[in-house]
Amino acid sequence: MGRKILIIDDEDDIREVASLSLETVAGWEVIKASSGAQGVARAAEQHPDAILLDVMMPGMDGPATFRELRRNPATAGIPVLLLTAKVQGTDQRRFADLGVEAVLFKPFDPLTLSAQISRALGWN
Repeated sequence: MGRKILIIDDEDDIREVASLSLETVAGWEVIKASSGAQGVARAAEQHPDAILLDVMMPGMDGPATFRELRRNPATAGIPVLLLTAKVQGTDQRRFADLGVEAVLFKPFDPLTLSAQISRALGWN
């Protein structure tokens, strides 16, 4: 089944590598946003099956973007996976307490990214 994934990340290369990976390996449709605000708007317009959300972004960071997505009834039910380079235990607990589906770590393996997302969301 073809899935639609929204990638929200301010780093061009991360967006491109993740996008290419999900399109090529899994055959998923990918929507991209380079900021939290743009991501919130795209999520409401496009209704993706899941959102891959960077934690550290200028302006509206990942947690703030996540809260904004949850406030909007049109996007409140979309599963969100955080993408972060922060691997400290305290950060991981704080992210898990937000209510996201999973926390994935940078750098990620492009060949297994879709499998990680599928596993986290029970899409297997």
